[in-house]
Amino acid sequence: MQTEPEVITEHTELINSTNIERIVTGRNAALAQIEQLIQQLNAISKLTAGIGGGNAADWAMKQGHRYNCWLMEKPDKAMPVIARNIDRSLWRDLMLKSGMLSLMDAQARTQWYQNLEDGDLPVISEANILSTFEQLHQSKADVFERGIINVFKGLSWDYKTNSPCFFGKKIIINNLVTHNRWGYSLTWGFRRDQLADLERMLFLLDDKAIPDNRGDISIRLMEHIRDNPVKDAYEDNYFSIRYFQKGTAHLTFKRPNLVDKLNDIIVKHYPGMLAER
Repeated sequence: MQTEPEVITEHTELINSTNIERIVTGRNAALAQIEQLIQQLNAISKLTAGIGGGNAADWAMKQGHRYNCWLMEKPDKAMPVIARNIDRSLWRDLMLKSGMLSLMDAQARTQWYQNLEDGDLPVISEANILSTFEQLHQSKADVFERGIINVFKGLSWDYKTNSPCFFGKKIIINNLVTHNRWGYSLTWGFRRDQLADLERMLFLLDDKAIPDNRGDISIRLMEHIRDNPVKDAYEDNYFSIRYFQKGTAHLTFKRPNLVDKLNDIIVKHYPGMLAER
């Protein structure tokens, strides 16, 4: 069950040291108890095996479900893996509560999750948490702007409305929908991610809370198309979208002031490109 943010403020400006202490203390206490549990299980296994009753792998697992379990291994082998798994979950939870994930585009989030699974994780400690999130706080503007640039660069420049210099009042997205004799459907893939990324950037620029990913524009558009397969238009507070049988979608921005903010970021990274705006 997901908890409400409590470790880091919604602006990612400060970390509550009391909560960090609670996390680190709880983590260390849990690992100490887990190691004791492993040692106890090993001792019991030796006892039962010595009298012909088998070890824990025999009597602690459901019949037909004898999967490997780190609690059945020796402490020096099991504890590094268990500690890493716990730390991975703690870093994931801290990152979620920090709000940093909401600043990232889909590509950056995917890379972060991949690094979380495959990379070397710093041990959960007060010093590591503070230094990590201090670095994240200092780079959050860059992370947000990089997300906007990635959405901008991901547009197709095959259409005049998709200016290679700035976001205009309308953009055209390729391969967003498919059409057959039953009507329209929303395609899966990076175009949906682009659409959700763009909406998230507008929410942030509008100082509004970002919708849960179970209710972002890609989900709402999918549900709209599913419930209205013969219709070819969708509208909400930020966008008016009209889609066509060849798969393209014309997206018109309804908040020109937010488009100006997007373009201010574009020109920051590509000076001189908006001279004629």
